[in-house]
Amino acid sequence: MDNRCLNRIANGCAIGGALGGSMGALYGTYEAFRYKVPGALKIRYVGQTTLSSAAIFGLFLGAGSLIHCGRG
Repeated sequence: MDNRCLNRIANGCAIGGALGGSMGALYGTYEAFRYKVPGALKIRYVGQTTLSSAAIFGLFLGAGSLIHCGRG
């Protein structure tokens, strides 16, 4: 693997993490108000949703970049 491929994978992980985090924050906020999560637990709920979405989406976009990098 060359440096260009590693940069592509790192960029895929970063973009996936940013996109997953933003969508997780929106979805977590919606769910916290929908299910009437009490008080300060809303912040914890939104944070957990944000981090888990960012990690999963970053992982998948990084893996997709790795697979795509091997083809070109």
